[in-house]
Amino acid sequence: MKVEIYTLKTCDSCRKATKWLKENDIPFTEIPIRETPPSKAELTRAIKATGDIKKLFNTSGQDYRSLNLKEKLPTLSETEAISLLASNGNLIKRPFLISKDSILVGFKADIWADSFTV
Repeated sequence: MKVEIYTLKTCDSCRKATKWLKENDIPFTEIPIRETPPSKAELTRAIKATGDIKKLFNTSGQDYRSLNLKEKLPTLSETEAISLLASNGNLIKRPFLISKDSILVGFKADIWADSFTV
């Protein structure tokens, strides 16, 4: 199974997620989210998986606050929001995991275990 995980080295949740993947013998490729954000196609797939574009945003991040996205997000089209996320990895909730079968945003061990049937 091909697993890609977008992370930030200074993110505690990202470190917990990669540790969890290693402990469960799930091979993965780690991708730095700031330098290489997920593609528009991956983000579109994530919206379908999560059911809500807001779940993809790192709402506690400085970039989110400085761009006043709490106010702007409800008025953005899905295309505009995806373009914004694809152009700024800091705006994306981390970790962001993509596999053939699923997309996971944020790290919760029980949800990840269910997704990987560990």
